[in-house]
Amino acid sequence: MKQHRTDDQVSVAEVLADEDAAAEDLTPEQLAAQWEAEGPPPGGRMAALGSTLVVTVLAAAAALLSLRMGLGTPQQPAPGMWPFVVSVVAVVIGLAHMVLGRRGGEGEKFTRESLLAAYGLVSLVGLVLLMPVIGFEIPALLLSFIWMKFLGGETWRAATLYSVLVVVAFYLIFITALGTSIPHLF
Repeated sequence: MKQHRTDDQVSVAEVLADEDAAAEDLTPEQLAAQWEAEGPPPGGRMAALGSTLVVTVLAAAAALLSLRMGLGTPQQPAPGMWPFVVSVVAVVIGLAHMVLGRRGGEGEKFTRESLLAAYGLVSLVGLVLLMPVIGFEIPALLLSFIWMKFLGGETWRAATLYSVLVVVAFYLIFITALGTSIPHLF
């Protein structure tokens, strides 16, 4: 004899399994429409232009700062070489988006979740300011933990474990294997 359950007796696992099965049955177009419906409202063309301008100006400023650090040559790059290259690429992408981005539709409206990017930037600036003073290990550990726990929503255990693994990997790659001159404690 089959048992009939009420809605109150349906488990969370069954609901999640049904949602996963329903999502698998959707076409890519339907799935994209569902994501768009669940996301923040469009911000409009002025918001898209404003955010593109901010990124382009910041990238241009970074390019100028990296020039002050010196570029060197491709055979003997100075500290400003790669920041300059990345900054120039970001400026080109920003300028291209200002011209061609109008065809791509409207960007998302700024919401409270938009502040996560600002928090990420502030924590990255903190890393840059602390590295010359106390080395990269502690600031990188804090940055990684903040990004994983507070910006990424990981559990305390996962954020702690992953942060330690990231710093150890960076140490082994950049200090031990490559012998770079990054300020470090050990």
